[in-house]
Amino acid sequence: RLVGKPLFEMLLAKGGTVTLCHSKTKDLKKSISTADVVISAVGIAGLINDENITQGQVLIDVGINKVEGKLVGDVSKSAESKAKIITPVPGGVGPLTVMSLITNTIDAAYMQNNLERPIWNVK
Repeated sequence: RLVGKPLFEMLLAKGGTVTLCHSKTKDLKKSISTADVVISAVGIAGLINDENITQGQVLIDVGINKVEGKLVGDVSKSAESKAKIITPVPGGVGPLTVMSLITNTIDAAYMQNNLERPIWNVK
């Protein structure tokens, strides 16, 4: 709900052809087999693996899980053999999530106080 649905709506608004799956999707392999890009934000370690992806897919791992005290994503190491690229966990999408949360908090403060938010040029 934090990532999946908003991202789904954003991609649709940009004209993307989007298939939405969830933790109870019956045939995940069939659902994601034709995708160029798979974004996983389910929170199940190893959900995306070499058995349910196809050669050359781009895997964006937003999942956060702890396995044996280590932070891991939803994408299994086994997917490396087929994927074109995989975002790492930790250190991949996480910093962007934090940046978005901070930006949204600042925007909310401006809106709550009926102030116009300045345009910031970050280089």
